[in-house]
Amino acid sequence: EYMGSSDSRKVEKKMLSRSVLFCDAVSRRVDKSTAAKFIMDRVRPWLARGFSANPVTEAVVLERKGAITIREIKIVEPMTPHDVRINIQSVGICGSDVHYYQHGSIGPFVVRQPMVLGHEASGVVVEVGSEVTHLKVGDRVAMEPGVPDLTSRESKAGMYNLDPKLRFWATPPHAPSLLANPSWAAGHGILRKHPVTHPGAFTYKIPDHVSFDEGAIIEPLAVGMHACTKAEIKPGDRATVVGAGPIGMMVAISALASGCSKVFLVDISAPKLAVGADLVPGKIVTIDASTESVKDVIKEHTDNWGTEVAFECTGNHHAAAAAGDYVCPGGQVVFVGCPSCPVSFDVAKYMTTELRTRVIFRYANVYPRCIALLESGSVDLKPIITNVFPFARAVDAFEYMCAPAPSTIKSIIRVRD
Repeated sequence: EYMGSSDSRKVEKKMLSRSVLFCDAVSRRVDKSTAAKFIMDRVRPWLARGFSANPVTEAVVLERKGAITIREIKIVEPMTPHDVRINIQSVGICGSDVHYYQHGSIGPFVVRQPMVLGHEASGVVVEVGSEVTHLKVGDRVAMEPGVPDLTSRESKAGMYNLDPKLRFWATPPHAPSLLANPSWAAGHGILRKHPVTHPGAFTYKIPDHVSFDEGAIIEPLAVGMHACTKAEIKPGDRATVVGAGPIGMMVAISALASGCSKVFLVDISAPKLAVGADLVPGKIVTIDASTESVKDVIKEHTDNWGTEVAFECTGNHHAAAAAGDYVCPGGQVVFVGCPSCPVSFDVAKYMTTELRTRVIFRYANVYPRCIALLESGSVDLKPIITNVFPFARAVDAFEYMCAPAPSTIKSIIRVRD
């Protein structure tokens, strides 16, 4: 009756009413505690998934470029034995969410229909598939938002982040197979009240002392850790990080956790640099590029040598072209920010100093490392969280992030208080 009904709330009320009557009838034959347990064991899974595989949920919806609403939307998410359902607790606002809101697209990823926003998330497991053995109901978790086709050539080579059929929360797909799948055609994210279905293999327990807000931003931390893994940092290396936004700060703390002895953090925003300096006191040297020569400061602190690695995290093509100026001979430049136009740089300089270059796209195989660093206390994400909004003010949160205060780094939306 429920599956065929257009008025799901009415049927839910009827189901609950009949459950009460049934409980009363059963209690006449057995003691009430046994009856209550019998009922809850059978009703709890329905409660956890909202009584349906095709629920209507309250969500933060990008209707189109420039228009966000909080409204009910129906999302089709069938659950398999390998999946879990999760009540979302905290969601970080990513620059990509804001970019979709302002521009309606990022490269080939174009918003063509209403899409639920949000992909940086933490929550609580409320249902576990029969084949999932490492999680249980009640576990506090963080989720890797990209789900690849594990049979693809990229996945088999360990590069599942490059799988063209990868499904990523709050990212409109462009692969024909995903566009044809009603569960993924819109690319819905997880800023919603109803439990989210996700593969257990990409769902990770977080330590009890790590808050849900911190758990949500393990996702951008994974970007920083992936960049540092690609850079093959050695103990005692020094790094230049260009850009003191959320990703730049995640790269900076990842570089220190990976063995760097010092990080030079570059930006033109004094308030952001002030936050960055306190991330790991004594190990981060801030450079205001609007008032100082970045190259001269780095040379002064490195005996006129340069840093072993530079991470370009702004996506600005001028900054990207200059990144090689800060690196020592034989050093490496890692491009983390994605420029909106082609970048020109001095290839001859790279050749005569044998500079190496790497690029990254999202991340792969680093979530467990990130969680281990949080668990050990080697990484502290609390200073990066500068603003918190309740779910009811999600639209205000996105408006704010379109023109944030200079000291703002990462904003969080709490789906549940």
